Amino acid sequence: MDPMSLIIGLAAGLVAGGAGAYWVRGVTSKKAELEIESERLRIESLRKDAEKEALEIQRRAEDEANRIAEERRKKLDQELGKRRSEVERTETRLKRREEKLDQRDETILKREETIEQKERKVTELIERRESELAELEKHRQDIVQQCERVAGMSRDEAKALLLRELEKDVRADAAQLVRRVEQETKETCEKKARQLVTLAIQKVATDQVSETTVSVINLPNDEMKGRIIGREGRNIRALEQATGVNIIVDDTPEAIVLSCFDPMRREIARRVLDKLLADGRIHPSRIEEIVEKTEKQVLDEAREAGEAACLDLQIYDIHPELVKLMGRLKYRTSYGQNILAHSVECARISEVLASELGLDAKLAKRATFLHDIGKAVSYEMEGPHAEIGANLAKKHRERPEVVHAIEAHHFEVEPRTLTAMLVIASDSISASRPGARRESLESYIKRLEQLETICKEFDGVEKAFAVQAGREVRIIVQPDKLDDAHCALLAREVTKKIEADMQYPGQIKVTVLRETRNVEFAR
Repeated sequence: MDPMSLIIGLAAGLVAGGAGAYWVRGVTSKKAELEIESERLRIESLRKDAEKEALEIQRRAEDEANRIAEERRKKLDQELGKRRSEVERTETRLKRREEKLDQRDETILKREETIEQKERKVTELIERRESELAELEKHRQDIVQQCERVAGMSRDEAKALLLRELEKDVRADAAQLVRRVEQETKETCEKKARQLVTLAIQKVATDQVSETTVSVINLPNDEMKGRIIGREGRNIRALEQATGVNIIVDDTPEAIVLSCFDPMRREIARRVLDKLLADGRIHPSRIEEIVEKTEKQVLDEAREAGEAACLDLQIYDIHPELVKLMGRLKYRTSYGQNILAHSVECARISEVLASELGLDAKLAKRATFLHDIGKAVSYEMEGPHAEIGANLAKKHRERPEVVHAIEAHHFEVEPRTLTAMLVIASDSISASRPGARRESLESYIKRLEQLETICKEFDGVEKAFAVQAGREVRIIVQPDKLDDAHCALLAREVTKKIEADMQYPGQIKVTVLRETRNVEFAR
């Protein structure tokens, strides 16, 4: 093919391609325009729908807003009506108050006028009385001066004389009053007290076991004395050193004596000797071994005795240390009376008395049970056992009422509660029962002599006799020095002196006797 034909062919192809492309673009452009128009119509329809929906929503919102506004308006109208009613009521009350205040103002004004009138009258009356008093005072001074000239003494001397006479009269009246009150009290209370005490003793009556400060150990034969003493006395020295008990070996056949002021030590020594005699091996090392085991055994038994006493009295919340100390009282005595048994008996008496008197029976029973706990350690600590016991109870967090009752049961401090007085009464009842306590002849005679000596120290006492084993003292007075009224005061003063200076079990009755004898002889 020649170049020209090729060029012409190419040109024809280009023209045909351009025409085809133009045709295709025209068709495509029309289609696009149709799509655009369709989309525009759809959008216009959507816009119209949206406008309609917006108008509908706006209408609904306006209706809802109108409805809410109408409801709020009605509520506001109701609240406004209520407020107006309240305001009207308040205005009415204020008007009434104003009227009342106006009436009160008028009443007060009238009262003020009346008071002013009365004040003027009172002022005038006072002035008149003052002038009269001045005249009376002047007249009294004149009379006093005349009396001083007539009597021959000054006013101070006359006043002193009058006071002395009045003092004598008052003392006599006071003595008579004391005597009358005591008689009335005894008449009304003695019978009731006797009934209560009798009832308490009957309800808690127990067997009484007396104990001593020595124990006798029976031996199978006299040869055992030599074995107990040991070579050069080493066995008996080891026993005395380990137990703290004096071992007395004398001529008494087949017996030795253990002597100690501490019953617990004496009990340990007795058990140790019984075990040694049963075992037959008696030498220092064996003695120390048995003493150690026996001490533990006795302490365990003491604790069990304390627990048994608490269980018997139904006292379950006492501190364990206090229970142990109470158990140690099983081996303590006072005037031959076992202290633990005495404490249990006192607790029962106190419980009965408290129940009869309408008091706290549990508190009284607890305080009375613990009242002698200081005696468990009195050998180890200095001071009265009541004070020691109170400190122990306070240390182990007992109630203040219990602590006070313990420290006051021997009047180391003044009893301030009824519980403390019940403890004192129960202690005295248990100690003063027949056969409950006993003391040595020497201390008994010494106490009687001291009792009579105290009574003879008072003025007007002629004789004094201790009777009824020292439980009563009878005082014979000089009738020309003391009258019946002063005898009552003397009995009270003697009682206080005995309580302050003496120590004794139970109570002592003080009886004052006054007798006037007129003797004439017919000749």
